[in-house]
Amino acid sequence: MPTGVHLRDARQQLFDAAERILLRSGPNGLTSRAVTDEAGCAKGVLHRHFADFDAFLAELVLDRAAELEEQARVLRASAGEGSVVDNLTGALTALFGPVPVAIIPLITFRDALRARLREATPGGGIAVLGQATEAVGAYLAAERDLGRIAPGADVDALTLSLVGGGHLIFADRERRADAPPDGPEGPEAPDRAAVRRLVTAVTAAATVRGASRRG
Repeated sequence: MPTGVHLRDARQQLFDAAERILLRSGPNGLTSRAVTDEAGCAKGVLHRHFADFDAFLAELVLDRAAELEEQARVLRASAGEGSVVDNLTGALTALFGPVPVAIIPLITFRDALRARLREATPGGGIAVLGQATEAVGAYLAAERDLGRIAPGADVDALTLSLVGGGHLIFADRERRADAPPDGPEGPEAPDRAAVRRLVTAVTAAATVRGASRRG
């Protein structure tokens, strides 16, 4: 690999390369050599920007986790609008997109990466799942305040059931046999109906029937 390759934004190109590898090959395929080869640069480029490979992975995870904030904002803004089931179904589908789902096992199986994430931010050791949990919990609390979730509902328990169940639905999907190996979709998106069934079952007892909508 030529050593003189110039990267206009080296960090972002390395992150994007790592993302493509995760979607194509999973965590086992993610090595520093694979990342720099995918980015089309010398291996030394990565080490000029990051102390080591775990530091690179920590920055990658935090960068991609931060992108979930937009989905969290949309979910929070939907409180009082539409139906609780529709809002949560859409949010879980967005929060557990291909990249977040691919990142979770990377965090799970790399102790050094979890340690770096915990140092970087409180609760960071479960980045991505943490963002999803915070977003769903804040939404349910807002709906409870608006009277669309029962006053006595255990928001924490509902959140854990929704996030844990949603993750299992998405993580259990296999890549389509006819999908291109470097396609943008990664693992096959689960049937939205499966997510809706989960949300309906989990929230059935807590949802206030006949609650009014804003607007």
